[in-house]
Amino acid sequence: MRTAIPLGVLALLTPVALVHGQAAAPEYAMRLVQAALAQTATSVTYDGSYRRIAYPGGDVPETIGVCSDVVVRAYRKLGVDLQVKVHEDMVRAFRSYPQLWHMAGPDPNIDHRRVPNLQTFIRRQGAALPVSRGPGDYLPGDLVTWTVPPNLPHIGIVTDRKSTAGVPLVVHNIGRGPELEDMLFSYPITGHYRYRPS
Repeated sequence: MRTAIPLGVLALLTPVALVHGQAAAPEYAMRLVQAALAQTATSVTYDGSYRRIAYPGGDVPETIGVCSDVVVRAYRKLGVDLQVKVHEDMVRAFRSYPQLWHMAGPDPNIDHRRVPNLQTFIRRQGAALPVSRGPGDYLPGDLVTWTVPPNLPHIGIVTDRKSTAGVPLVVHNIGRGPELEDMLFSYPITGHYRYRPS
């Protein structure tokens, strides 16, 4: 025989359950933000040249990198290897990815370092969100992509820091190494993502 829970007790329990159910996402996001912010204390020369790297767990030398490397390195601090995840997904569905580099197949040396590939992979994980001009729509740990003139894809990580106008600051590398900047709406936004893999 079941014991009915009085509605008043149920009402008291429900908010607690909701809070506990959501607790993991903000914690994960803040760990990602901290991993991104830590990179702003390092000296990195902007260099996107092709290099052979180990697989899995490969990276270019820590003294060089591009915007995508900021994202790859931040997720790696949380135990997520985008080099492996992107490569495995491209092996499964190579033709679903942009065919911009005249590649015959996936290449784990470079695929995860290309913004259009990261966009495709994360979108294929169901992590795409609407693009908006509302600062409040962009939460800590979100990824944003832009087109930087003349036609360069770019990516960064939204932080919990804000400008005096209340716009979230972003960690990105646009040529001067990883930086924390007020640039969320400086270029046309091409994607907004909330990728929090288990």
